[in-house]
Amino acid sequence: MVPEATFTSYSGLPVVKASPWKADIPAYMFFGGMAAGSSLLAAGGDLTGRPALRRAGRFTALIGLSATMATLVHDLGRPGRFLNMLRTAKLTSPMSVGTWILSTYGPIAGVAAAAELVDMLPERRVPALFRLVSAVGRPAGFVAALTAPPVAAYTAVLLSDTATPSWHEAYRELPFVFVGSAAAAAGGVGMLAVPPDQAGPARRMAVGGAVLELVAEQRMESSMGITAEPLHQGKAGRWMRASKALTITGALGSLLGGRSRPVAAVSGAALVAGSVCTRFGIFEAGQQSARDPKYTVVPQRERLDRGEPTRYRG
Repeated sequence: MVPEATFTSYSGLPVVKASPWKADIPAYMFFGGMAAGSSLLAAGGDLTGRPALRRAGRFTALIGLSATMATLVHDLGRPGRFLNMLRTAKLTSPMSVGTWILSTYGPIAGVAAAAELVDMLPERRVPALFRLVSAVGRPAGFVAALTAPPVAAYTAVLLSDTATPSWHEAYRELPFVFVGSAAAAAGGVGMLAVPPDQAGPARRMAVGGAVLELVAEQRMESSMGITAEPLHQGKAGRWMRASKALTITGALGSLLGGRSRPVAAVSGAALVAGSVCTRFGIFEAGQQSARDPKYTVVPQRERLDRGEPTRYRG
């Protein structure tokens, strides 16, 4: 018997280079998703007559958006590099499309949050310009909600468009994982910030997002083949196990005891923490897969054996 071949690369070196991104990038993906989900939640609160939910959603979107821009600029090194990306628009580039999506969503979500601040001021002290901001707050909130889903999903497309094996092989389901995770995080913040009598939509969004994330993640792992291994190993495995435990705990708490303020707070915090762990776990899994040539060589040879072209791009 000839032993099964061990696939490796020349001198055992990686075939693809691990991304130079640091912790700024998974944090950027988390905050962007949380902001997007919160804008949807704020629009729902506005439509259903829940002012506390609308206010919390708009403020959370502003906080998340600010953190998103801060982490992105920190990764880029200086603000001018972000502005330079706006000099062109390339539909075939997820980075270019994502930059324009974020640049469209950001100012609109900011106006909606500014309107909430204006409405909290005594009316006699509000300048005319501020009254104009207040007047456009409601339509701005609805437009922010319409542009929010691409904000939650485009970072998944950005990752899966790379040659990093565990990110690339997850391209079918990863956007659904990120959207579900974003909804769970936004719902969790709503449960933390809003009284239970107005937090019904937040609880429902949290449970729906958690279910979508868990189901999509399971399907993703089943479709990834050998490149799913890093999701269960090392640092990435610890992040992903924590993510599942926290997300399930938060979803069950939302279902069983969401009308209790302490239970709602604990459940909401668990969902937010679970969403953070999801982003960091998937990020670390990709980095681990790039360092081991097996995760590049084996999937490519399997596709060649089936007569399929390889999909990797340098």
